[in-house]
Amino acid sequence: MADIWWKADPLDLHRLTDRVSSVYVERSHLDRDENAIVIINRRETVRVPGAMIAVMLLGPGTRATHAAISLLADSGTAVCWVGEQGVRLYAAGLGPNRAARLLYRQAWLVTRTKERLAVARAMYDMRFPDEDVSGLTMQQLRGREGARVRKLYQKHAQRTGVTWHGRVYRPGDPYAAGDDLNRLLSAANAALYGICHAVIVGLGASPGLGFVHTGSATSFVMDIADLYKADYTIPLAFDLAAQGLTEERDARLGLRDRIADTRLLGRIVDDVKTLLSPEGSEINDTEVNALWDEHGGSVPGGVNWSTEPVGPLVTPTMGEQHLAVIGPELDTPAPEPELE
Repeated sequence: MADIWWKADPLDLHRLTDRVSSVYVERSHLDRDENAIVIINRRETVRVPGAMIAVMLLGPGTRATHAAISLLADSGTAVCWVGEQGVRLYAAGLGPNRAARLLYRQAWLVTRTKERLAVARAMYDMRFPDEDVSGLTMQQLRGREGARVRKLYQKHAQRTGVTWHGRVYRPGDPYAAGDDLNRLLSAANAALYGICHAVIVGLGASPGLGFVHTGSATSFVMDIADLYKADYTIPLAFDLAAQGLTEERDARLGLRDRIADTRLLGRIVDDVKTLLSPEGSEINDTEVNALWDEHGGSVPGGVNWSTEPVGPLVTPTMGEQHLAVIGPELDTPAPEPELE
């Protein structure tokens, strides 16, 4: 870092420059010590500057003080309460000091046919890395995806010996329709939606502005989750069914373990940013307290415009790391105190 964080200008503390993309916390206590978040569990104590976090994901067994949440909010950090390894999103909060540039970029892309189609093609290109989809229409892309998914189901049915009769899904009650394998797929997909939802909200994008899916409050969540089903939920469901593990909890825990092993959180962060801000484009993260202007786009807020000139804009980028702080199991004995 060029600047020492505790000596930085107040505006610097609200930028996304050089931030850790996400920090996942489980079985730990969060508190505040000056401008740092202190994460404490029975094994270790970790200090993280509050302004260096873009998304704080609070998993099971986590307690947080009012002072810690207040610091995160003041720093423009998103806080999401999630299930194990993020497989559920229960609630999310954003502080007032949070820019909306990624959201503006997403809205700009999704409301223009040419740009929306380009993002949709980029999503399908991630799923068909060996094929050229740059000239395909949405109808052709949907047909290609349908054929690919059918082949995936058949491939995993042959691999595991599990009989496959086709996908059955009842909107509003996904676990009530179909056989055990279909219910496992629905449960695993629901868990995958949870982690994608948490990342999207945490980064400041809209879960409802989808490029392939549309009309739902979680359309973009479904877009992003579709990028990973072939690698995660589909093979997982067949593996569990082959082992006779057919409960919703089996799917959730199985996905949790695969997410932890493969660091999927960081991959989702990278993919969302790549889709909304591909190489060669920029997302300007200006000061949050701005006023709209019909001539110049926006001007700084908190200024007496009868006397003050317009200030400069800044164009930072965000870091790409994901950290996890997970305390020991609850039945782990505490270390014996050292005697003097």
